[in-house]
Amino acid sequence: MSGHSKFANIKHKKEKNDAAKGKIFTIIGREIAVAVKEGGPDPANNSKLRDVIAKAKSNNMPNDTIDRGIKKAAGDAGSVNYEYVSYEGYGPSGTAIIVDALTDNKNRTAANVRNAFTKGKGNVGTPGCVSYMFDKKGQIIIDREECEMEADDLMMTALDAGAEDFSEEEDSFEIITDPDSFSDVRLALENAGLAMASAEVTMIPQTYVELTDEQDLTNINKILDLLDADDDVQQVYHNWEE
Repeated sequence: MSGHSKFANIKHKKEKNDAAKGKIFTIIGREIAVAVKEGGPDPANNSKLRDVIAKAKSNNMPNDTIDRGIKKAAGDAGSVNYEYVSYEGYGPSGTAIIVDALTDNKNRTAANVRNAFTKGKGNVGTPGCVSYMFDKKGQIIIDREECEMEADDLMMTALDAGAEDFSEEEDSFEIITDPDSFSDVRLALENAGLAMASAEVTMIPQTYVELTDEQDLTNINKILDLLDADDDVQQVYHNWEE
C-alpha cells in the first residue's frame, strides 16, 4: 500500500465522529489489558506495552486514560480473559479480507463476523485462505508537515535502526520493517523526536483489487462498516483499492 493512500485513510479515520473515537479507545484499551497481562505494567520492561502506548498517543488518547487502563489491567490481571482470534474471507469480486479480533466470547464474535460477510454478499473462508496474499510488516507513517528532519536523515535513522524500506510520498513518509524489528525502529524514531501519524504491525496486500460495479462497492462498504461497528474487531485488512 502506498504511503499516500495509507496516510489519507489515517486522516479520514481521525476525522470521524466521537463514536469512532470511542471504538478506537475500546480497541486500544483491550490491547493495553492483554499487553499488561502478558508482560507486566512497566513499559520500560514490556516492549509490547510500549508499542500500544505509542499507538494510543498517536490516536490522541489522553495520558490519564492510558494510565488508568494500565492500572486497571494490573489490578485485574487475573480477570483479563481476552483472546486473539482471526478470520479470513472473501468480499465481492474475490476481494480478500482478514479480520483480527480480541474477544471474551469467541462464539459471539464468530457469529457477528459471519453476519457482516453474509450481509455484504461475501463469505468467511478457512484459515489461510487469503492471508498468503498479504505480507505481515511493521509500518510507520510520518506526516511531512510534522517532520522537521530532512528526508535523507530520516531514511538513515530508520535504516540504521533496522528498517527494511523507506519511501517518500507527496504528504508523508512510509517506513517498513519486519515485525520483529518494528519496536526497535519505532523507539529509535521516537527518541529522535519524530511524531508518527501511525505506527503498527499490519498486513500489507501484495496486489490490489479494483471494484467498479456499484453493487460491489455497496457490498464491500457494508461488510467493512459492520465489522468497524463491532467492538470485538480490532483490525480489518483488505486488498480493495479504495
